[in-house]
Amino acid sequence: MSEHATSSRKFYVGIGMSLLVLTSVTVFAAFVNLGPFNPVVALLIATIKATLVVLFFMHVKGASEKLTAAVLVSGFFFLAILLSLALADYLTRAWR
Repeated sequence: MSEHATSSRKFYVGIGMSLLVLTSVTVFAAFVNLGPFNPVVALLIATIKATLVVLFFMHVKGASEKLTAAVLVSGFFFLAILLSLALADYLTRAWR
């Protein structure tokens, strides 16, 4: 086995372990009463975990192809549309 493969494996195990730790932090934070900041903390931890998955397991970090960047930007664009429509629905429910 080459040195590169071993260091890559160690790196991915480290990322996987950090994802497990962040999942444990999420579970712990669910039992702590932070008032209105509970969803903020949960979303912050989820964003960190999603960023780790996208950058390292999906190999976006270090990708030099324009197609990768286009797919990533379009994914965030459609996520923004989804979130804005859901927020618009939520904010207009009091009008009824």
